Amino acid sequence: MTEQDENELVLEAQRGSIVAFERLVQRYDRLVLSLALSMMRNEEDAKDIYQEVFIRVYRALPKFRLDSRFSTWLHRIVTNVSLTYRSKRKRHEHTSLDEEYEGSRPMAETLVDQSSTDQHTVNMEIQEQIETAMHTLSPQQRLVFSLRHFEGHKLREIASMMNCAEGTVKKYLFTATERLREQLKEVF
Repeated sequence: MTEQDENELVLEAQRGSIVAFERLVQRYDRLVLSLALSMMRNEEDAKDIYQEVFIRVYRALPKFRLDSRFSTWLHRIVTNVSLTYRSKRKRHEHTSLDEEYEGSRPMAETLVDQSSTDQHTVNMEIQEQIETAMHTLSPQQRLVFSLRHFEGHKLREIASMMNCAEGTVKKYLFTATERLREQLKEVF
């Protein structure tokens, strides 16, 4: 879909077309969920953010002026909702006594035999180390790193999405890369 086609779809949705809005949701649903997952610690939080993002998009769409690309505007909303959700969540965070008692691994992981091959076990350990390392980053660093390396966005696009200076994005990316390199030096 070209930018012009997308703009026409946005204009249709602004005029009240539910079909046009649904097409926008279908076009960006995986991206929104992927960004939310990169910011949050679990899938349930990411799904909550996904729903909140599209509710906000629906409500704010009439005010969208096409000054920027729709995807840029959408990224900004995902970022803001994720950061707000994370800060609210942090204020209300608690640890379950059952979770501490049973250990940090979910029951399903304990019951499933994941040692069918040595390679699978090694891959799972590496994946866990990468996830652990990613969660040591600040939300902004994690978002910038994910947008740059997983989504392939340019620094100026990320700066526009996050509504900050390109130099700030570079600093987040540099710090995130250095921190990950340090924490994963024994893995790679």
